[in-house]
Amino acid sequence: MILAASPWWNTALALAAALGYAALALGRLRWQAPAQRTLMSATWLLHAAALIAGFSADPPKFGFAPALSVTAWLVLAVYAVETWVYPRLQSTLALAGLGALAVLLAWVFPGSDQHNLPTQWLPVHWALGVASYAMFALAVFHAWLMRRAEQAMRTGRDASPGLPLLALEGLTFRFVGAGFVLLSATLLVGGWFAHELTGGWVWNHKTVFSLLAWLTTAVLLWGRWRLGWRGRTAVRVLYAGAGLLLLGYVGSRFVLEVLLQRA
Repeated sequence: MILAASPWWNTALALAAALGYAALALGRLRWQAPAQRTLMSATWLLHAAALIAGFSADPPKFGFAPALSVTAWLVLAVYAVETWVYPRLQSTLALAGLGALAVLLAWVFPGSDQHNLPTQWLPVHWALGVASYAMFALAVFHAWLMRRAEQAMRTGRDASPGLPLLALEGLTFRFVGAGFVLLSATLLVGGWFAHELTGGWVWNHKTVFSLLAWLTTAVLLWGRWRLGWRGRTAVRVLYAGAGLLLLGYVGSRFVLEVLLQRA
């Protein structure tokens, strides 16, 4: 945690993005659709600028919080595209809150210095890993919308996410499939650069949790294809896989950076 070392423009961009997300979440019932889109676009750009400012530091920094911030930024980008394709999909509150929290976390915990990268494959590994995080986050988000809509139907409450359940289910598994492909590529690239550095596979908490997440997702996709898993069973397996993946990099780095205060 190096708040005092953060340049003023990085702090200004991070706080402006967090305030934009907060305004979007708190005023979502008062904003008209065009105003919502304008504010979301402006805040998303501020978020991007805050990320660039952090990564452009000398030396650049990276850690669990910047990884979560990039994940949230990607999730919001995909959600913006979704709302153009499906205008009735409205879940701004949860995602705006996620964006505000991610921006503030990355500001408070900017990560550790990356002086000399041990291999050119490491940025590729990071990029693929963050992209897989985003796809699984989107899958979890759509699964949550689906379960909430199902519960609302049973109780007679009006909590429609704006899409039919079958459409939400289809979107959920598309994101699961994309996340699985990206996670597979992440593991392959990680294994490649580990072999370059050490001559073999590196076994640590991150590797074990990531492989468990990969296996859980593989079981989920197989169960969907062969056994027709859907509803509560599929969502529970998805949550388990996403939780294991979160523990892989973010959980390990959180323990190192925050609890143990080690770079």
